[in-house]
Amino acid sequence: MGHHHCNCHEHEHHHEHVHHHEHEHHHEHEHHHEHVHHHEHEEGGRGKLFQILLGSALLISAVLIEKNWALPTWQLLLIYLIPYLTVGHETLKEAFEGIMEGDAFNEHFLMTIATLGALCIGFLPGAETEFPEAVFVMLFFQVGELFEGYAEGKSRASIAHLMNIRPDVAHVVDESNCESITDKAPETVVVGSTIMVRPGEKIPLDGVITKGQSALNTVALTGESLPREVAEEDEVISGCVNLSGVLYVRTTKDFGESTVSKIINLVENATESKSKSEAFISRFARIYTPIVVLAAVVLALVPPAVSTLFYGLPFGTSFTTWLYRALTFLVVSCPCALVISIPLTFFGGIGGASRKGILIKGASYMDVLAEVGTVVFDKTGTLTHGQFSVTAVHPDACDEHQLLHLAAHVEHFSTHPIGAALRDAFPDEATDGCRIENIEEIAGQGIRAQVGDKLVCVGNIKMMDAIGAKWHDCHHTGTIIHVAINGVYAGHIVINDKLKDDSAEAIRQLKALGISRTVMLTGDRREVGADVASKLELSEWHAELLPADKVTHVERLLEETRSSISRTRLAFVGDGINDAPVLARADVGIAMGGLGSDAAIEAADVVLMDDHPSKIALAISIARRTLTIARQNVWLAIGIKVAVLILAAIGLSTMWMAVFADVGVMLLAVLNAMRALR
Repeated sequence: MGHHHCNCHEHEHHHEHVHHHEHEHHHEHEHHHEHVHHHEHEEGGRGKLFQILLGSALLISAVLIEKNWALPTWQLLLIYLIPYLTVGHETLKEAFEGIMEGDAFNEHFLMTIATLGALCIGFLPGAETEFPEAVFVMLFFQVGELFEGYAEGKSRASIAHLMNIRPDVAHVVDESNCESITDKAPETVVVGSTIMVRPGEKIPLDGVITKGQSALNTVALTGESLPREVAEEDEVISGCVNLSGVLYVRTTKDFGESTVSKIINLVENATESKSKSEAFISRFARIYTPIVVLAAVVLALVPPAVSTLFYGLPFGTSFTTWLYRALTFLVVSCPCALVISIPLTFFGGIGGASRKGILIKGASYMDVLAEVGTVVFDKTGTLTHGQFSVTAVHPDACDEHQLLHLAAHVEHFSTHPIGAALRDAFPDEATDGCRIENIEEIAGQGIRAQVGDKLVCVGNIKMMDAIGAKWHDCHHTGTIIHVAINGVYAGHIVINDKLKDDSAEAIRQLKALGISRTVMLTGDRREVGADVASKLELSEWHAELLPADKVTHVERLLEETRSSISRTRLAFVGDGINDAPVLARADVGIAMGGLGSDAAIEAADVVLMDDHPSKIALAISIARRTLTIARQNVWLAIGIKVAVLILAAIGLSTMWMAVFADVGVMLLAVLNAMRALR
């Protein structure tokens, strides 16, 4: 495929012109996208706000008319019906639809009965009219709905901020003639096609760069603010924004399998798995509402019947009083605050976490995360980078620079990860002009070659013994590479998998959250495991494990965690294909999403979009905070309601108090829920 790129240079030049223009256009497009989304939402909000303001104005004028003109009751009713229907027509419609669908007992139904009752009560003998109250109840209910809409819009926006990674178009390069480029929808591009990504555009599909170099902005995927430098042969993932150069990418996955569409699916389905609190609320509302309606009917009929039978009082007068109390009771008992604010809190928590590059696949995992008491880590790729690098150089007969220089030369053509680590440690070796000849690989020992006038051997102790060089051991953990020059021992180089910068910080943060049990399971050698565990101060570690052994250990740890007094859940953090079974087995599986394998990301319940283990503690604290807010809302709502219900039943509370107990509490709960976004 490489040879197609011969005549692309002029082509690229030509692009530089076009691209500036394209770039602006692209941004507008993106803006437009967000705009539409935002716009629809705002339209709804504006409509509702206008409705509320208009209703309030009409209500005030109705009250003024009532004060200044002595009109008969039925004419007053007509006047008050205008603001009532202005603000309440949607609620009435919802209530009617609910009855038709057999789901009668929703908050709209309660509101409708209570307000219609308040409108009719004035026609009973010896009763006051309650028209303004009826309209006000509706009005306040709409204010609550407006707030709820706003809060939900905010948390949706933070999830839409993730959706903003969705690419709109792929520029596919024609294999036979790289001048011609066709724009296709990313869904239709076949694996193995070459696509061109201009600066400022999103990468539409996962792939490998065949030509060009650039920096990528991965903020939307990982929350990482530093751009990532990429060049030929580097893998790129969809959803990143190309910042500086034109890139040609050979696609390795189709759109459905690409990182972007996986993330979008995760987030869209996240809200479907209900948390325990949410499941409790929906069950609660189903049982609660019929009970309340029944209680209200009893409250309206039984006391006046009793007073008529036993005290001979006329039924009509006391019925009016008790009917008013029953209606108040209905308005108070509406479970809006609970029904609305709990899912909203979880929605906000998921949105807030996604802003930080933590994808939580559903509200139910919030419950589990908050209860985590044991965190189990895989080592390679999770706590360490998963690639070898030189960690120490101990020269004997020459200086450090020369030792690295010669070793890198000898390993110049080696495909082994160790060769790569040595070349990375001494990058100038390609340009210093040394002649390298007679390279010879000796199986099980190492490589020897002629570098200039020196015969250099690079390998293990078997090789040193074979040439009679007096080697000595090293106190460092890792793979030791010995070097001899012309048969004389020159020193050794230590190569090891490097710890991630924030691994130690991650363990510290977990301990600060009160999670003292941190366990590492690794397939690596014992001494490597011991070294990492002691550096990070882990509470327990097991090495030389096969994937099946990891599952066995996790099952044992699960049982031990279950039997602990508080925080009985176990989280497993991993990134590789071999971690998928364990991720699925743990109470909550956390995958490293930046470099993690697809299998791990599929099996996990939480995905960290960059590979920072310190995000684990952040995820747990976000979950704990979200749950605390949800609990506060439950107690707030139930507490105030019970108080006002008792007052309503004994006739001390007015319609106005009832409205506060319902809608006021809902407003407080929604405002509280919005804290979860931060």
